[in-house]
Amino acid sequence: MHYAVETEHLTHRFSEKETVLHNIALQVPQGSIYGFLGPNGAGKTTTLKLLLGLLRKQSGTIRLLNHPFETHRIELLRQVGSLIESPSIYAQLTAHENLDVFRRIYNCPASRIPEVLQLVGLSDTGKKHAGRFSLGMKQRLGIAIALLHNPALLILDEPTNGLDPNGIIEMRELLRRINHEKGITILVSSHLLAEIEKLVTHLGIIHQGRMVFQGTLEELMQKQQQAAFVRFETSDTSRVLQLAAVHHIPACIENNGAVLELADRETIALLNRELVAAGIGVYSITAGKNDLESVFMNLTSV
Repeated sequence: MHYAVETEHLTHRFSEKETVLHNIALQVPQGSIYGFLGPNGAGKTTTLKLLLGLLRKQSGTIRLLNHPFETHRIELLRQVGSLIESPSIYAQLTAHENLDVFRRIYNCPASRIPEVLQLVGLSDTGKKHAGRFSLGMKQRLGIAIALLHNPALLILDEPTNGLDPNGIIEMRELLRRINHEKGITILVSSHLLAEIEKLVTHLGIIHQGRMVFQGTLEELMQKQQQAAFVRFETSDTSRVLQLAAVHHIPACIENNGAVLELADRETIALLNRELVAAGIGVYSITAGKNDLESVFMNLTSV
């Protein structure tokens, strides 16, 4: 498999006592939309800044678009678009004028301006100054700037921060369109799984500077299935735990009930019969499963 982004043993320290990244091994397949997830302060922005050369690499290796970053830095950055934190725009200029400034820096043809404005849905902003744009429009203008030089890789840090629900949906559709229509690989960070699970094809989850999961969305959903459970409400919770141990089923007490990792239906029926035979009142047996957000929280719990 070819990777648009690949790191090995990426470690970074702000001081001897503060290690913010521990051996990060990031693998972003070419053509994917990769969600880089983790709580605030987990190390997402630091990782992205290292990928873009905004921080000096201390340890490990970085490869972008199948080339070592250290030896192909300028060549690679010409193929990467990015939006880290707030977009850099001139409030007193229109969208077109903002893009024209960056077009000259990137040495792009003027024809790219209407193309990217159309792509991000800002073609009709006319003479309206960017300072009067909504937050969502400013974010889209920032992405337009990042797309001006027709990059192969787009790196976005929390692009939906502060957006209302409609703005989040618009951003999701925009990124999906950029990926599908232009074939651009997108690496997007977020601290909310529910926000981007409808968008991404692959995921990496970071917590306290360490990767705790990496794989496809389907593989994360398999973890959701594995997190299924059965809840027993009875007159003797401790007895349920004892029977679960006999049958080698992990179990715990939660809200005065016994929660067991999901067993097969025959085992559930057997447990019920044994509880009744022991004279224990069985009030309810309910099956359920954790949603993806719960799985994410479990992976990032201390």
